[in-house]
Amino acid sequence: MDEAKTNDETVKREAGAPVSDAIEAGEETPNSPAFEATHFAPEEVERLSRDIVAALKTVFDPEIPADIYELGLIYKVDIDDNRHVNIDMTLTAPGCPVAGEMPIWVENAVASVEGVSGATAHMVFDPPWTPDRMSDEAKVAIGWW
Repeated sequence: MDEAKTNDETVKREAGAPVSDAIEAGEETPNSPAFEATHFAPEEVERLSRDIVAALKTVFDPEIPADIYELGLIYKVDIDDNRHVNIDMTLTAPGCPVAGEMPIWVENAVASVEGVSGATAHMVFDPPWTPDRMSDEAKVAIGWW
């Protein structure tokens, strides 16, 4: 769903997985994260979305040879009026050995995006992650395709 509104209204984009391809193709999937921003021109939301996705793709699950974005571990990305990014994310399993470190990796990666003032990753486990959330790229990377 694409909506473009200005001033005090919300600019919202729910893009397909991966978001970088979906932004270009205009596709959506049920497992894609929602990207939300307020008080920004649609072009700025598009640029920030692409750059944030690129940053998220630099973070890898150390036990699975795929990035966390393609694994479907990112549920929601919200950019507030101060350009602070809040990320809802999960893990493949609640007992993941890097559960304490991965949110910090995500925050550091997203905070490095030009135009982002900071980032906070929130760990959520509802809905629980399943392999159905993985992109075809992730399935190829781990040999499931």
